[in-house]
Amino acid sequence: MSSNAQEQKKEKKVDKKQPETNMEQNNEAKATKKKKRFKRYRTRKFPIYLRIIVVLVLLIISVLLGLIVGYAFFGDGTVADALKVDTYRHIFDIVNKEK
Repeated sequence: MSSNAQEQKKEKKVDKKQPETNMEQNNEAKATKKKKRFKRYRTRKFPIYLRIIVVLVLLIISVLLGLIVGYAFFGDGTVADALKVDTYRHIFDIVNKEK
């Protein structure tokens, strides 16, 4: 009988521990809910508005380089003429010539 009594005491100890683990699990669940509720916002090192500005600047630079390469190297013009407004007015007049 002594072995049965010892087993019963062990079972009682286990039963006492189970509610504590349930309480611990509930506390952990509440802690995770609080973490979800108070989510910290990430501060960006490179803000979105600055990204847009950088992309626009890079776009303008690439268009200018394309004009220079197309007019000066593939065409028979000079690099300085590629950036003059009169050159493109002349091209526009040729394209939209009235008959």
